[in-house]
Amino acid sequence: MLKHLGTFVVLAVCLLAMAMVGCGGDDDPPPEEDPIKFVSADPADGSTIQNDATITVTFDGTPEGLQVTGGTATPGGKTVSIAGPFAAGPLVLGLQWEGEAVTLSYTVEDPIPEGMVLIPAGSFEMGSDSQQPVHTVHLDAFYMDIYEVTNAQFKAFVDANSEWGKDNIEGRFDGGYYLHDWRGNDYPVGKTDHPVTFVSWYAAMAYAEWAGKRLPTEAEWEYAARGGLAGKKYPWGDDEPTSAHANYSRFDGSDIFDTTPVGQYPANGYGLHDMAGNVSEWCLDAWDADFYAVSDNSRNPIAGEETVQWLRENFATIPTDPGRVLRGGSWFYTERDLVVAGRGWYSPAWTPLPTGFRCVRPVTP
Repeated sequence: MLKHLGTFVVLAVCLLAMAMVGCGGDDDPPPEEDPIKFVSADPADGSTIQNDATITVTFDGTPEGLQVTGGTATPGGKTVSIAGPFAAGPLVLGLQWEGEAVTLSYTVEDPIPEGMVLIPAGSFEMGSDSQQPVHTVHLDAFYMDIYEVTNAQFKAFVDANSEWGKDNIEGRFDGGYYLHDWRGNDYPVGKTDHPVTFVSWYAAMAYAEWAGKRLPTEAEWEYAARGGLAGKKYPWGDDEPTSAHANYSRFDGSDIFDTTPVGQYPANGYGLHDMAGNVSEWCLDAWDADFYAVSDNSRNPIAGEETVQWLRENFATIPTDPGRVLRGGSWFYTERDLVVAGRGWYSPAWTPLPTGFRCVRPVTP
């Protein structure tokens, strides 16, 4: 009896032990670990990035067997780097690991062109007390030349396009003084980095097309000239101009009465130089004194019935009336013409002494 009871007790203890930790059998498998999870991406999903960007993806552990589509990944423990170059346009990255997956989407911009800065998309109040009505304009992002086009840059253009040389230009594109201070295709000695002057709107358009750019619209020009400042009078703010701000006529004995090398004066908030003074700058638009009254709350406005693309393809056929917009004042004019909202115009064939230009390029073609 006791012998059977003892056997029963041992059996019961063994069964209990097996239920708890096993009894002489194999150990139970370890509990399953939580799957590795995606934590973040830098830049964040949905961002706009440059084509040479590096995207850093972070997990809460080391993702085993990670596969990436749309880019080349370099693992580093809990972080993975996905580097460009990426093609401009939409970018979709797919990441898969251990039964998990995540998709990241970006918009890839072209690299900022050399000698230009990015002017961000945005809205602003265009006009002033003297340029009415003040109205809201919305603009897409674009690149703009940091400096006005120089003599050296324009010489490269005429050397490559002989029909735009001083002695070859068609009369309909020349108001009579085209490259007046040049000797043939050579600019004045010592003025390599001075802005080119005595150029017609037609010649400025031709240069821009050759360079893969275009002239700015009047709205783009003013938005860029403001440099991110709202409601200010000049590119630097509301302080009255001095010889430290810009090259303009003061009639106080300190006048230069000539162009100065580009970039000699401080840049505005967007990194643009000489948006006031040095030379006035051609814009794309036809002159329309009443355009502000019909362009409120518009996106990428341009005066005249032509589209930007049509103008680029057909600029040589544009009549000389109406004129084309000029902005920015110059060394020849007083502080009155330095205001960011100031407007002027000339016939597109005219080649005035204090007039030059700079170019823009759209971020999204």
